[in-house]
Amino acid sequence: MDKGEIQFEISRHIGVLGSARGGWTTELNLVSWNGREPKLDLRPWDPSHQRMGKGIALSAEEAKALHEVLGHYLSTTTN
Repeated sequence: MDKGEIQFEISRHIGVLGSARGGWTTELNLVSWNGREPKLDLRPWDPSHQRMGKGIALSAEEAKALHEVLGHYLSTTTN
């Protein structure tokens, strides 16, 4: 592997949250980065899934904490 090269494998597609021009979609996937254990990953992807935008990768524990925080936030706000 080249020093600047990032390897990834989408091991499970979970869902699309939105789309933008050019066919890019914001997706939640289970992704392994550089051979590490897969994490929940939220970011924009091009239609071929070869290029991606900036995003975040969360462990299961971090995703559970985010779920709790979002649940609290959404239950206390009005749109």
